[in-house]
Amino acid sequence: MRVNKKAVGSSFDDFLKEEGDYEMAQAVAIKRVLAYQIQKAMKQKHLAKAEMAKRMDTSRSQLERLLDPRNYSLTLTTLARASHVLGREIRFELV
Repeated sequence: MRVNKKAVGSSFDDFLKEEGDYEMAQAVAIKRVLAYQIQKAMKQKHLAKAEMAKRMDTSRSQLERLLDPRNYSLTLTTLARASHVLGREIRFELV
């Protein structure tokens, strides 16, 4: 078996870019981290989903979408409401 010399030493990011999947992989990773962080903060504050949704002035189903790591659609408004209820701030950075 012959090893492709081009692949040796390349990074996973490079592979994803070559395949055209880099941006989607980033979006998936970011959403999973956000969902985890929100769930963790809710647990620390002893907030049930129903109470969290009420304090966010949104539906329970909207909160479920926010907490679902596989649901990549997310509005900044929903994220801002969640962070406000949890006493956290949001930081975005373009690098």
